[in-house]
Amino acid sequence: MADIVLINPRFEVSYWGMEAALPLMGKRANLPVACLPLLAALTPSEHTVTLLDENVEAINFERLARADIVGVTGMSVQRFRMKEILTELKRRGVFTVVGGPLVTVMEDYFEGLVDVIFVGEAEDTWPQFLNEWKQGLHQYRYEQHEKSDMTRVPTPRFDLLKSRHYAFGSVQFSRGCPFQCEFCDIIVTFGRRPRIKSSEQILAELDAIRAEKMRIVFIVDDNLIGNKKAIKEILRDVIAWQHKHAYPLTLFTEASIDLADDAELMELMVEANIISVFIGIESPNEESLRETKKYQNVRAGGTMLEKIHRIQKAGMEVWCGMIIGFDNDDSSIFEAQRKFIQQSRIALSMTGMLFAIPKTPLHARLAEEGRLDFSDTPEFGTNVIPLKIGREELRDGYVRVMDQLYECDAYFERLESLYLEERLYVGAGRERYWRRHPWERIKTEGLFLAQAIGLYARLMRNVPEAYLRREYRKRFWRFLRVRQNPGTLLFYVIHMALHYHAHTMAKQMASGRSVVYNSF
Repeated sequence: MADIVLINPRFEVSYWGMEAALPLMGKRANLPVACLPLLAALTPSEHTVTLLDENVEAINFERLARADIVGVTGMSVQRFRMKEILTELKRRGVFTVVGGPLVTVMEDYFEGLVDVIFVGEAEDTWPQFLNEWKQGLHQYRYEQHEKSDMTRVPTPRFDLLKSRHYAFGSVQFSRGCPFQCEFCDIIVTFGRRPRIKSSEQILAELDAIRAEKMRIVFIVDDNLIGNKKAIKEILRDVIAWQHKHAYPLTLFTEASIDLADDAELMELMVEANIISVFIGIESPNEESLRETKKYQNVRAGGTMLEKIHRIQKAGMEVWCGMIIGFDNDDSSIFEAQRKFIQQSRIALSMTGMLFAIPKTPLHARLAEEGRLDFSDTPEFGTNVIPLKIGREELRDGYVRVMDQLYECDAYFERLESLYLEERLYVGAGRERYWRRHPWERIKTEGLFLAQAIGLYARLMRNVPEAYLRREYRKRFWRFLRVRQNPGTLLFYVIHMALHYHAHTMAKQMASGRSVVYNSF
């Protein structure tokens, strides 16, 4: 009955946007947002749904003008483009709806531009809206009274995505996080009680994403291990699925640092072929961690460095988020951050300035203290007015840390310490399977080798800076002198492409050739 178009707008440049790396990888976007294919699956079959990711293809406003409903989603880093799109749709008289993380915490941001907003999850409210729209009785604001029952969530319509243009696929196992970090909006949107899908649902999603020929997939859960007992059972079924299909998927995800305290859980993740995990480390300053209620990072069981190394030793690379600008941070924090990252052997650190998201406890506290910049484009890159550091000092120190972290020597020192000295082996679970199935090893490692050589050739051909090409050549051959594993080689060359993006972004900020891109 309705012709529906759902849009994910173009992103501003960001650390995880991979804008400089994607052309080297022959891709247009890093990964698809999870909500578009899920909303399509939630739409009754009487309607037609088109998914449009502006990071993959241009918007045709003539086409949108013919649609009955145009839905737009987005995060904070997409807000300006969202407003541009909605303004043009308003001019053309298009019926528009908006949902997603931004409007959930800033409900009035698009006031006057949209017909309907969705706050929070929409598994119940999206079908409710479509039914009411059909009767001409729709509301302006929809918000679910209860959190979605994850055991009833359908398999997303991955088939409606242009999957070949993405570097990675994305699936979701669970929502919610049991912790109470002051700055985090995850518990605002999804709550503190982890809710998890059934094994049957998850395996169906893996089947669907495999059908799209995706090989590297991000499990987008904000904390995969929020419910450790439940996820262990899920992981056992994922391992059985990987065995059944000869390990077609390489996975990476997000988790809290208490992962290091559970050897069984780490072993299951490795067996499931989860090769890297993003962890919110935030700060080496323990007073700052306590201030922001990041208590899980200061619990007994070893230092954060020891826990990071424990996870690496178990067979997973650690990526991390770091934040500068807590109330307990002074001018010493910049060097402390740099030093900690080097010692941790974490190659990829998403470092950013503290940012207060509306509806979070941090936002409420700083607003009460009069320490918020309410401008939509804060002059110093963050809306937080820090306590012990000047705003200009915070911005300049952040840019300096980013520049130092992604200097070639510093970056490859971390990478080589992990892969050449510690000899991290990604895919150890798959390796054990291959010992019993040597033909699968030959086929897969042949593909990995071809992909590694192809990506390396793209780097040598398309990176314009001669000094970076020389650096990548040197590191490539140094790696091969020590290790000849094709899967690890591919992962290592991907790290070169990711370095090119982070290095380019940091240099542009440091030289003043771009605005300051805060990671949060």
